[in-house]
Amino acid sequence: MKKRPPSRPPGKAAKRRPAVRRPARASSPFLSALQQNILFRDVEPRIIRKSLSHFTSRTIPAGDLIFDEYSKGRDLYLLCSGRVRIKKYTKFGVESLLAVLHPGDFFGEISLIDGFPRSARAEAMDECSVLILTAEKFRGLVNTNRQVALNLLHNLALRLRTMDQTFVMELGRNALASKNKLDKLSMLIEASKVVNSAIDLDVLLGVILDVASRSIGADRGTLYLIDRKADELWSKVAQGDGMVEIRLPIGKGLAGYVARTGEVVNITDAYSDPRFNPEIDRKSGYSTRTVLCMPMRNKNGEIIGVIQLLNKRIGHFGPEDEAFIEALSVHAAIALENARMAQEMVQNERLSAVGRMSSTILHDIRGPMGTVRLYAELIKQGSGARKPAEMADAMIRQIDSLNALAQDTLDFAKGVSNLRLETVELGPTLNRLLNVLEADMASHSITLVRSFDYTGTCTLDVDKLARVLYNLTGNAADVMPDGGTMTIRTRAQEGFIAIEVADSGPGIPDEIRTRLFEPFFTHGKKHGTGLGLSIVKKIVEDHHGRVEVESTSGQGATFRVLYPRVSL
Repeated sequence: MKKRPPSRPPGKAAKRRPAVRRPARASSPFLSALQQNILFRDVEPRIIRKSLSHFTSRTIPAGDLIFDEYSKGRDLYLLCSGRVRIKKYTKFGVESLLAVLHPGDFFGEISLIDGFPRSARAEAMDECSVLILTAEKFRGLVNTNRQVALNLLHNLALRLRTMDQTFVMELGRNALASKNKLDKLSMLIEASKVVNSAIDLDVLLGVILDVASRSIGADRGTLYLIDRKADELWSKVAQGDGMVEIRLPIGKGLAGYVARTGEVVNITDAYSDPRFNPEIDRKSGYSTRTVLCMPMRNKNGEIIGVIQLLNKRIGHFGPEDEAFIEALSVHAAIALENARMAQEMVQNERLSAVGRMSSTILHDIRGPMGTVRLYAELIKQGSGARKPAEMADAMIRQIDSLNALAQDTLDFAKGVSNLRLETVELGPTLNRLLNVLEADMASHSITLVRSFDYTGTCTLDVDKLARVLYNLTGNAADVMPDGGTMTIRTRAQEGFIAIEVADSGPGIPDEIRTRLFEPFFTHGKKHGTGLGLSIVKKIVEDHHGRVEVESTSGQGATFRVLYPRVSL
C-alpha cells in the first residue's frame, strides 16, 4: 500500500478526457470480444449479435482515469484489450489495490445494480479498448436474459470471495506487522534497560555492542567513539586474553566515512564497495559479507560514535534493522554521556581531595628538601675527594626526582599540563635515564636489558619521560619480588616512537586489566598511592600519544608508550 497522490480537491470529481464513443459494428472485432467476455459466457450467438448494437466502443490511453471513486455510475465496461487497475483510498489517503482486470473481464456493474456512487476508481494501466453499455441497456439485458444474469451473479460471487480472501490476508499481514513492531518495541525497551545498567565506560561499550548485535542478528561488530582532539575513532577489541585499544583517523574506512559524513552505510556485498578495506579480513581470516554502519548521535544531534555491525545471520540488514539501531543509539548515547559524567564526578572528587592533601603535604616537605639540596651542593663544592662528590650528585638527583614527583602529583591533581619540549637523541637520553635506575634494579636481583631498534631524534619533555620510566619500572619491580628480567625496547611504529617496558612477572589478571589507569587503583601492593599509571597516562596523552598494555598469564606484561614521531 502507498500514499495517495494529490489527484483532486476534496469533494470534486476528477477530470477525465472527453469520451470518444463509436457504435460497435457487427463486422468489427468487437463481436469476437463480446463473445469471449465472461458476461456472455454460454449465451446464444444470436443474442450476442443482437446485443452488440447496444454497445459503443472507446479507446482509453494508458494512465487515464476511467471513472473515479464516489462518482455516479452510468455505464458498464467490457474490457477488450489492455489492463485496468481497480483501487480504493482510505480516509487516511492509503491506496489499496483491489484488482487488476484483463481482456474478457467487465467492471462498473455494482453502482449500476445498487444505484449508489462508485465504490472504487478505475485506471487504464495500458492503452485499453472497451465496450460500453449504458445503465438502462444493462438493466434490460439482465432482465431479459437469464444466462447473462447468472454470469453476473457468478462473477459477483467470485469477486466477493476474492475480496474476502484479500481482506483476510491483508488483515493477517497487518496483524503480523503490528506484532513485529510490538516485539521490536519490547526488545528496544529491554535493550535500553540493559544499556543503562552500566556506568563503567569500558563495560558499557561491550554491553551496547552485544545488545545491538543480538537484537538484529549480526555476527559481530565494533562500537567506535570519537576523539575530537585527535580527530580519531577509538574502540577496544579483544586480543588474546585481554583488550587492546584500536584507533583510526576520521574519514578512513567505513566507520571513518560514517563519522565524517553522518550517512548510514548498508552494504549487501562488502567486497563490491570501494570504501571497504579487505586488509582486515586478510589479517584476521574473517570473511565479511554484509555491513551496517550507522552514526550514533547525542541529544544535540552531534555524532559521538559509530556502530558497525557485520554479517547478518539471515539475509542482509534491512530498513527495520536501521530503524532499530537508530532508536537504540539514542539510549546508548545517553548512557555513554551518563557514564562519562559519573566517571568525571568521581575522579574530580578524588582529585580534589588529592589536590588539597598534596598542597598541604608538599608545602611542608619542600622546605626540608631545599635545605638538603643546599647542603649537598656545599659538600660537592667543598670536598676534593671523589666519593663525597659522587654521593652529593646522587643526593641532588634524588632530591630533583622527589621535586619532580611532587610537581607531577600536583599537576595531575589540578589537571594541568606543563611540558618543556626539546628535541633529543632517544638512544643516549634513555641510556642516561636507565643508568640511574639500573643500580636500583640490581639491588632487587632484576636484570635490565636494553634492546633499542630506534635511537634517533624525538621531541618530548625529558623530565616527564624520566617520570614515565620511573613509574613503569617501579611497577615492574614490584611484581618481581624475587628478581627477574626487565627489557626496555624502542622502535618506530606507524608514525609513533614506541618505548616498551616488559617484565618477566606473573602477568596482569584479566579482572583488573581494564582498571589499571584508574586513579587510586592498586592491586597486590602494601604501599603506593595508586596514581603511578594514571600519571603515566596523563603525561603521554599530554604529548598526544597513548599507552598500550599486553599481558599473558604467567608470561609477564608489556607496557608500550607511543610518542608521536613528528614534532608537536
